[in-house]
Parts: sequence; structure tokens; C-alpha cells
Amino acid sequence: MTVEIVVIGGSWGGFDALCGLLSPLPAHTAVPFVVTLHRSSRTQDGTLEHMLADCLGLEVVTVEDKTPLKPGCVHLAPADYHLLIEDGSLALSTDALVQYSRPSIDVLFDSAADEYAAGVVGIVLTGANSDGAAGISRVKLRGGATMAQDPATATKSAMPQAAIDTGHVDWVGPVPLMARHLAALIGVEVQP
Repeated sequence: MTVEIVVIGGSWGGFDALCGLLSPLPAHTAVPFVVTLHRSSRTQDGTLEHMLADCLGLEVVTVEDKTPLKPGCVHLAPADYHLLIEDGSLALSTDALVQYSRPSIDVLFDSAADEYAAGVVGIVLTGANSDGAAGISRVKLRGGATMAQDPATATKSAMPQAAIDTGHVDWVGPVPLMARHLAALIGVEVQP
């Protein structure tokens, strides 16, 4: 499998899980990371971007409409916008809430699966609803690789458990082991 893109979704507890997942990766990787974290529409985008940049060795940007994908960069969905991948760039939408959320993990994962098929790694982290379950199925059915955080290690188990319950998750584990598995999939070494 040649990984072209990694899409990640999370909700309650997702910030810490995301930091644990991506901080062991080297600053230069050949793939882009696209992230949807549920958060309030009142959240200041710059705050989350700066907090993530502080905990990761990777560049972090909050997406604007038509932002091109950049390898080794964490592309973060802004508050109150769905994030989609279209023709190799990132698009924003204010369509209706999905699973009570905007941004929606399902929307991101569906668009990634449609755009990159077997080149996608889809990852569902901690969260309190089932957003991401339909999207993880779409990634798997299009030939991509799928992972979910072990619900027993999640701040909120509902989201990774819903993904696992689809039967379309290839690998389940705690965040530190997820980081190692992801590194192997994208062909990099974890950092000490």
C-alpha cells in the first residue's frame, strides 16, 4: 500500500490523543495529515492551531477554502465548517450538521476515500458520538487502511467503539502504539 494521505477524526479528548499520535513522527514526512476535531463554533481557530503546533514537530495550518495539500503538514478543519478534499486541495462547506457536528469526520473521510481510494489511512480517535463510523467504512470499502483508538484508553469510548463496530477497522490500539503503526504505514521512524 502506498499512503497518499492520512485523515484523522476525534472529539472529546481528541487534542491530547492527536498530540500523542503525531508528536512521535518526524518533522518531514511525505504525506499530508488532514484533521477534523469537534469543537464549539465559538472556538478561536488560531488558538487550537498554536496549541497543536506547540506539541507537534509538524507544521500545523487551519484550512481556508482551496488550501492545497502539503506533505508533512497537519491541515486542521476550522470551527463550524465541514472540510472536504477535492482535486488535491481542501474545500470548506457550511452544509447541514452531520452527527450533530460541523466539521464532521464522516464528511472528511468520505471525500478522502472518493479522492484517494486505497491511498488513504483513516484514523478515529476518542469521542462521544458515532461520527466517523460511516466514514471509516467508506475508507475501508475503497481499499484504504483504517485504525481506531482502543476504546478502553479513550477519554470517551463511543466514537472509536462505533468505528470498530462497523467491522471495517483494520487495527485497534492505544495511542502510543497507534503512532508506531502509523509510522510503519507511512514509512517513517518514530522519534524518541
